Amino acid sequence: MSTTDAPKKPRETDDVPVPATLRKSLKNRHIQLIALGGAIGTGLFYGSSESIALAGPSILLAYLVGGLAIFAIVRALSEMSVEDPKAGAFSYYATRYWSKRAGFISGWNYWFNYILVSMVELSVVGSFVNYWFPAIPTWVSAAVFLVIICAANLLGVSKFGEFEFWFAIIKIVAVIAMIIGGLAVIIFVLPTASGVRASFANWFTVGNGFFPNGLMGQNSDGSWTGLLMALVVVMFSFGGTELIGITAGETEDPKTTIPRATNDIIWRILVFYIGALGVIMAVVPWNTIDGKSSPFVQIFDSVGIHAAAGILNFVCLTAVMSVYNSGLYANSRMLYSLAKQGNAPAYLGKLNSRGVPVAGVLTSAAITAIAVVVVFVWPEFAFNYLMSIATIAGIINWTMIMLTEMKFRKVVAAGGAPEDSELAGKSGKEALDAIHFKLPFAKVTPWVVLAFLALLVVLMCFSASYRVAVIAGVIWLAILFAAYQLTQAKR
Repeated sequence: MSTTDAPKKPRETDDVPVPATLRKSLKNRHIQLIALGGAIGTGLFYGSSESIALAGPSILLAYLVGGLAIFAIVRALSEMSVEDPKAGAFSYYATRYWSKRAGFISGWNYWFNYILVSMVELSVVGSFVNYWFPAIPTWVSAAVFLVIICAANLLGVSKFGEFEFWFAIIKIVAVIAMIIGGLAVIIFVLPTASGVRASFANWFTVGNGFFPNGLMGQNSDGSWTGLLMALVVVMFSFGGTELIGITAGETEDPKTTIPRATNDIIWRILVFYIGALGVIMAVVPWNTIDGKSSPFVQIFDSVGIHAAAGILNFVCLTAVMSVYNSGLYANSRMLYSLAKQGNAPAYLGKLNSRGVPVAGVLTSAAITAIAVVVVFVWPEFAFNYLMSIATIAGIINWTMIMLTEMKFRKVVAAGGAPEDSELAGKSGKEALDAIHFKLPFAKVTPWVVLAFLALLVVLMCFSASYRVAVIAGVIWLAILFAAYQLTQAKR
């Protein structure tokens, strides 16, 4: 038989039936935009009001410090993802390089984290729809979007990538348009609604200057404020950036794509957080940003562009859909990985002909739907506490990533690198030097990040809602430890 007559291997796409396996269908453009979009959400569009109120213009330093921390965390995860690209990312790595217990705790904690985030995001989607269609019940909007996103995830990973690509484009265009518009106001000295001339000097001259509340202080009502307290709110905004690691097992060329997307995190934070908020506070006096509307709406309203509220409403609607889309994807892959480790029921480890863990998608969607009902019944509880609980779950997740990276390096140095890795057969310094995408200053960086995460937990204890989250985090970890011991005893 000639080579031209030989049967061709089917292309590994979502549309061509091949043996059930995860498909490496995510292209470079998908990963770049997934990583970029992961850093832009409602936390920036609306949550930034809270952080600005806490720290004033010094919030820019909080985003810089928090950004450096999240960059180090994603670099640590990417170091492992490039050498050993697997679905489930840090849960798989915790199992492979640490212990089965660590993999169980890491995986289920991350799944729980995204269930919390997803349920709150879905519960607010109705408020954005009601902006145009006030007669539609909010639960109907939540149900419709849950079905749409669930269907998109069942179509295959490349379809998920396309959805995230276009969601990210919308968010990016909105932020860049705001930055350009704000700079135009500053450069051409256009009049503003506040009567205060737009200038970067406003960072230092409005409302007691750059550090209006200092590092940390107490208000007359007993609440704490200042730069350090703002760090907690800031870090919640960065949640989801680690999704880059989750995608490694379904990426066409992880050795090239993952490092590029990870390294770009720094300029994303500089442009989309520090740049955007810096321009906003130059145009709109920071002490007039009260949280009643988004700072992004205020900057356009201040120069007479009143259609901004409607535009931002659309952008936030896509941002919410993006968060749930990413959450459902991440949760289904995490359940798949946990099942393969023996840390979850075996049915969650099955794939359909498109390489989609259908059971993981449907199970996560069903539990999120039940949780959303709880949010609608007790909305005050949801919005006062659930997001703070999600923050502590995120801190647990980031802590596990840094600890696992240290374990990974020990295993690699001992000659235990994956067999299909270029590190195979190497040990000691030779193996560590051969790591393709190293965490900078790897002997020191994990400890610095862990100290920073510990500081965040301490700071959370100064806030009533976050204090409850810290207690919930301890209880949640105890439940995970007990659940692991129970599953092992049953076996």
